[in-house]
Amino acid sequence: MRIITIDDFLDTYFKIIQRGGRFILSKFTLNEEKRIKSAFDNTSFISSYCWSIPKVIQRWNYLMTGDKNIHYINFLTDDFFKSSSNLRLLSLGSGICNREIELAQHKHIFKEIVCVDIAENLLEIASKNAKEKKLDNITFLAENIDSFDFKEDEFDIVFFKSSLHHFNHIEAFLSKKIKKTLKPNGVLIINEFVGATRHQFSKQQIKAINKAIAVIPKQYRTRFKSKFRKNKYRGVGILRMIMADPSECIDSASIMPSIHKHFKTILEKPYGGNLLISALRDISHHFFDINTEKEKVLDTLFAMEDEYLKHNTSDLVFGIYENSK
Repeated sequence: MRIITIDDFLDTYFKIIQRGGRFILSKFTLNEEKRIKSAFDNTSFISSYCWSIPKVIQRWNYLMTGDKNIHYINFLTDDFFKSSSNLRLLSLGSGICNREIELAQHKHIFKEIVCVDIAENLLEIASKNAKEKKLDNITFLAENIDSFDFKEDEFDIVFFKSSLHHFNHIEAFLSKKIKKTLKPNGVLIINEFVGATRHQFSKQQIKAINKAIAVIPKQYRTRFKSKFRKNKYRGVGILRMIMADPSECIDSASIMPSIHKHFKTILEKPYGGNLLISALRDISHHFFDINTEKEKVLDTLFAMEDEYLKHNTSDLVFGIYENSK
């Protein structure tokens, strides 16, 4: 376990450059809920993460659906749920609800979609987007999950998209609350980070991340909104993780064991992220517009991650699991 690292100071510095001093000051409060909300107050912030790179999106699409041009949401609506109707879906930690709004447009499948999140500002944007699309089968609730009323056998689907890793005591949460509110034979759907709790990566993973950084040409390692170059990844300290967002990956390592214990696997697609997320963080903007050289760099990184995944579990998983009562 790392309490504090050099990268904690470097990342804080670059956060000030990228997101401004007000964002950093928002972390200096003893109120955990306020610190969590500030972590998601990013409506005007353009980040530089690998999941924004078109070629990475295509890779992940392929690993999740078997087709680089088919997103997992399209797989759900056009394949998995194509013969279903009148479904009720609960999305917890829904954020800006972009995927939920996409699902809600398939009214012949989804009778009701309920989105719950602690960040009112994101739900306000989501509500506006839904109204513009004239959707009447989606609702938005600004609530803390701890106070949410999980009624028995209420939903056909519970959906987590990059939110389950923000919940604590995962096994109890899934086995008591999620199983309860899901109907018999209802399904749990996740698209999640399921790697090391608090990002406390192993020495082996950190070494592999640094090997990935080393193959990236120097001209593509200049950090977002700065003139400084990214040369090394040293890991994240527990202290900064808690200060930045007390909920971030608080019990993420428990996700897959808990799901496998309490749910039946219907479909499970690991799609990596172990090297790409950390290696490309803050330098992803170089790869938004592609050329032959950049494409070769990304292909090399993909090959390195594929090799790593032959002997290690994936940090990212898309999965569908059946409830059984």
